[in-house]
Amino acid sequence: MGNKPGKEEPGKSEPPGKGDEILVKVMPPVDRTYIRWLTRDLQRLHGYTPKNPRAIEPPENVVHLMRLNGDLDLDMNDPDLAPLFR
Repeated sequence: MGNKPGKEEPGKSEPPGKGDEILVKVMPPVDRTYIRWLTRDLQRLHGYTPKNPRAIEPPENVVHLMRLNGDLDLDMNDPDLAPLFR
């Protein structure tokens, strides 16, 4: 029962040099100017922060649903919220 390992037949062997192969991953040459431009562009994009960010008001239907669910009800005397208002 079970799988048995296959027997190697004498007529079928590995091709010559098969066991001697060494596989090497080679990266194609990269243009240094392109890499420099890409890094500068990524730094510019990720380092961007707006000078005067405006508050974004959610759509009216979202505000209405939040009121219905009680998400906008806020008790100023709640001791859990006290650290937020210091």
